[in-house]
Amino acid sequence: MSMEILRRDNLPLGGFAGLKEHILVKDNRIGGGSDVWNGLGNFVYLADARFLPKGETTLHSHKEMDVISVVVEGRISHEGSLEHGQSMIANQAQAQRAGGEGFSHNEINPDATENRMIQLWVLPETLGEAADYKHYNLKHGKLIRIYGSTKDQRKTLDSHTIIEVGRLFTEQEISKDGKFLAYITRGSGDLNGKIVKDGDLVRGGNLNFKASDDNTQIIIITTE
Repeated sequence: MSMEILRRDNLPLGGFAGLKEHILVKDNRIGGGSDVWNGLGNFVYLADARFLPKGETTLHSHKEMDVISVVVEGRISHEGSLEHGQSMIANQAQAQRAGGEGFSHNEINPDATENRMIQLWVLPETLGEAADYKHYNLKHGKLIRIYGSTKDQRKTLDSHTIIEVGRLFTEQEISKDGKFLAYITRGSGDLNGKIVKDGDLVRGGNLNFKASDDNTQIIIITTE
């Protein structure tokens, strides 16, 4: 399978309320678009967002959608009907399942400087499930699964779509068999013989990635 690269900085900058963002994935199942890619498995949306100083999304709702957030820089305060008061800092992630009951939330930058958060959406495989919440620390030198697995475990929200985040040391390598989407969110590296950097979204088959910088970060989407 050939490899393709979509570069964030070649895309239009949009946004709403107190944030500006580049949307790189918006699947045809949720409206699509000419500048963006379809997802993989039930993964349908990826936005790279920067909140303005003291910016917020304002209160909004989700239903029958799994919403995964990865904080790259700064802090996020979270208010709403699911885990009200939970906050996240850089190198943390959360996964929220709206389910059939849905949830409402407001994501807030509490600081006087910009922050950065990656948000991904995944369609649930089973409709009508209860709302749920997971929180993760992204450890340096580790590839951490933050979404997807079987129903008989509680570490992650269940799905055949898998999302993992790696914070990697220089020269650290990751390999994955099969189709993948990968987004570089810090640093750079060699991915299947191509140099990729922060803001590059890559799709292809049989991923082999070697980090070029200490604390390089990569988000990998696969299916199982």
